Amino acid sequence: MVETVTKRKKRSDRTHILYEIVVAGRFSYIGLTVKSQSTINKSVTLRLKKHFERARNEDKNWPLYSAIKKYGTDKVFISVVEVVRGKLNAHKKEVELIKTLKPKLNLASNGKN
Repeated sequence: MVETVTKRKKRSDRTHILYEIVVAGRFSYIGLTVKSQSTINKSVTLRLKKHFERARNEDKNWPLYSAIKKYGTDKVFISVVEVVRGKLNAHKKEVELIKTLKPKLNLASNGKN
């Protein structure tokens, strides 16, 4: 008897999370991450920690990282804006939100970072 192995089809409908980071109560940033943890809040918290780590350890002159350095991590808050299924839908929604809200800490308000 010959056994055949069928390959699984790669998923294209993962859960993505659109989030907003507010620094010092005045400046905002819109971002997108994949739900990689058991809950949405854990995924978003992990993403915020990665932003903190990059702001601290990398020499990037990006508006978000400059604001984190200037005001400190205790003045940074994150919230979930929307949960979207599928990569393409999530990226479209992110661009739409950036164009609409015009957050000060994103590199460009046209959705291209």
